[in-house]
Amino acid sequence: MSYQVLARKWRPRTFHELVGQAHVQRALVNALDQGRLHHAYLFTGTRGVGKTTLARILAKCLNCTANGRGDEGITSTPCGQCDSCQAIDEGRFVDLIEVDAASRTKVEDTRELLDNVQYAPTQGRYKVYLIDEVHMLSTSSFNALLKTLEEPPPHVKFLLATTDPQKLPPTVLSRCLQFTLKHMPPERVVEHLTYVLGEEGVAFDESALWLLGKAAEGSMRDAMSLTDQAIAFGQGAIRHADVAAMLGTLDHRHILGLAEALADVDVQRLLGEVAQLAEQGPDFAAVLDELSSMLHRLAVAQMVPDAVDNSHGDRDVILQLASRFTAEDIQLYYQIGIQGRGDMVHAPDLRSALEMTLLRMLAFRPQGVPKPSRTPLPLRREPSEAAATDTGAHVAMTGAAPSVPVSTPPETEPLSEAQPEPHAEPAPQPSVPAAKEEPPLEEPPPWSVDTETDASEAGTLQHSPEPEPEPEPEPEPDAAPEPVPEPVPEPVPELAPSLEVAPEPVAEQEAALEPESHVSPAEVSDSPPGKLDNTQWLLCFDSLGLGGLTRNLAGNCLVESDDGALLTLRLDPSQEAMQAEVHQTRIERALKEQGMPRRIAFYVAELSNDLETPRQREDRLNQERHAQAVDLLNHDPHVQKLQQAFGAKLIESSVKPADAMR
Repeated sequence: MSYQVLARKWRPRTFHELVGQAHVQRALVNALDQGRLHHAYLFTGTRGVGKTTLARILAKCLNCTANGRGDEGITSTPCGQCDSCQAIDEGRFVDLIEVDAASRTKVEDTRELLDNVQYAPTQGRYKVYLIDEVHMLSTSSFNALLKTLEEPPPHVKFLLATTDPQKLPPTVLSRCLQFTLKHMPPERVVEHLTYVLGEEGVAFDESALWLLGKAAEGSMRDAMSLTDQAIAFGQGAIRHADVAAMLGTLDHRHILGLAEALADVDVQRLLGEVAQLAEQGPDFAAVLDELSSMLHRLAVAQMVPDAVDNSHGDRDVILQLASRFTAEDIQLYYQIGIQGRGDMVHAPDLRSALEMTLLRMLAFRPQGVPKPSRTPLPLRREPSEAAATDTGAHVAMTGAAPSVPVSTPPETEPLSEAQPEPHAEPAPQPSVPAAKEEPPLEEPPPWSVDTETDASEAGTLQHSPEPEPEPEPEPEPDAAPEPVPEPVPEPVPELAPSLEVAPEPVAEQEAALEPESHVSPAEVSDSPPGKLDNTQWLLCFDSLGLGGLTRNLAGNCLVESDDGALLTLRLDPSQEAMQAEVHQTRIERALKEQGMPRRIAFYVAELSNDLETPRQREDRLNQERHAQAVDLLNHDPHVQKLQQAFGAKLIESSVKPADAMR
């Protein structure tokens, strides 16, 4: 056989042979079987999806004579053997008038066509007017057609086809029964090509069919034509290399190689893939477009694996590759790729622009880790099940979390007790050297140590007046914290540096919070030992080291319950959309690293006003720090001078913490 007639040979002859248009097939078959026929049909859709073919099949259904020549002979399954069916298939049926509206746009052509509408059909049951690309008709032609289209003779049927129905006048659209044919996805194209080539006995590579399905861009007719060309190009076989060379398209395997190099953070391999691409002389802008498209598919694979586009036939590879990226990395890479695509016009050459964009992706990766950890996809439950099994072995370790803050006071107490001991050794020496050694400590007054040493020697030296000053130094250490708020008038004379007064309220706030962090959990809450409550959740939240969306999700939660194995967190309903198993797995991993292995379950409900979430606590502390910093600036003498001299006004919203300005 001649492979150049493959598309013509496999042209559908009945509704059931039409590929991918089951919705139109069902409507027309039911209408024909029930005798509910319309006088005008409009078929719309992109090129090559079967509009004209469908119209010819409908013409055969209306004129098939296998069941008789009367109206009862109309059928939804034309025989293909009668004279009418064969004449329509061969293009010689007198009562099927096919008109190319793109070449006959004048009103004179339309009037000439409509002059014969009134005459009865010569050979068939109905006279069928098939007008292709009807949107190309002029306004005058539409006006001439309108009256006949609205009330045609009973023996006339109009079948209109167009790729651009928006250009048709509303008056024409309202008089037609419209059917929209679907775009052919690559999966459907590859499936049909596999069947056709199997029937024809043509050897092929499946990857080559995916290239053809992608190149067809939704058109089954184009796919068949490209298949004809590929068979001729490959001397009777369809091979991947031949099809890629024939189409001149980018080899998708190089894009996969770039994505794998990004996943492994392998710069050498990344540049090597670009060098291999450069040997083929590709369009580097198209390479970046394909990579951005793949990053989009990876992001979809992480969130909804079942919705991954399989236009390249690599769904399994994409699902496997998606687990090697973090969600933050993919979002960052995609944004850098889109920005780099726009910057290519300013680059000295396209290859360097592509390389710089790829290097920028790795240079600005978040968290600074050498390689990203594997991210379990939402539909994979293995990490959660593994965490559940670990909890049974480490339930006894859950009490270690409260011991973290408790261990700090024993470390501070020996330090405070060890300070007098070095001064107790030189006690027999005069008090003057002791006073000279004390100033480097800065915090306690020098005389407080002298009085303590003198008081310790009072029993041996029998100085009765010495113990009386002992009560005097005691209030002084108590008063030692008072100088902390007193250095208020010490800001630098300039307004901008005076913003750094904020660290002092921060220090005060941290000092105020330190006693809470050192309090044992038994004193803070009534929860049993080894189990978390909301107070302990606040204390250990920062030590979990969460970041990004995971920290935002966990920061809006309260502890609902904890049985030592399952930690239930009450989630603010406003954050419900942020739930994802990847965040749940990260929280479980962070708790396990802190010695508190737990399985996490979220319970969406309104938060209690009596308890604070970590996010609310952070906001409250920031507001207090900001209020203290504003108050300090308002009492600053230099700021007051500026206000008096120039009528200056402090913009409170511009006051930022010093750590935020570094």
